[in-house]
Amino acid sequence: MAKLYFYYSAMNAGKTTTLLQSAHNYRERGMRTLIYTPRLDNRFGEGVVASRIGLKANGRIFERDDDLFELTRAELDGQGGLHCVLVDEAQFLSKAQVWQLTEIVDALNIPVLAYGLRTDFRGELFEGSQYLLAWADSFSEIKTICHTGRKATMVVRVDEHGRAVTQGPQVEIGGNDRYLSVSRAEFKKIVSGEGRIELKQTELPL
Repeated sequence: MAKLYFYYSAMNAGKTTTLLQSAHNYRERGMRTLIYTPRLDNRFGEGVVASRIGLKANGRIFERDDDLFELTRAELDGQGGLHCVLVDEAQFLSKAQVWQLTEIVDALNIPVLAYGLRTDFRGELFEGSQYLLAWADSFSEIKTICHTGRKATMVVRVDEHGRAVTQGPQVEIGGNDRYLSVSRAEFKKIVSGEGRIELKQTELPL
């Protein structure tokens, strides 16, 4: 039976690396995959899914009003067999799109592997992550660590001077120059102005 899987983490935990490795494993066995990537994240080019360690693959761009079930069904009808759907930056999915992923699993019997952040720089759930946590058959954490040595579960946004930002839009695309993964205890200190900012990240792709 196909399932909907949600793999979540803080920034720089190796989510995209894990996604690309999963896609490679399917292809190596002669199975066809479809990778969805949001249009708003074009740091590596339109439709390019790339990890910080140099792995990359082409993905199918989606926007918030796209019907992922219909897009997948059309891909299935036009290209033949499809063995797995993978979603990069799944936190940017809408509630409706997460429901559509459940339909891909339940109606088309295709497993879906979604990878994304759980919370934003304010410590609040993204819409896509909220409903993946509610509706996924299975979810697990991809771990990374804070500069304090503790497990990192939160994300801090910083400005061009390295100061923590506590206000602003939920979505602002950026990398190591804008975001820092920290433990909950360190998050509390940093947003209150009592903690230190350390932009060097440690990636543990598990």
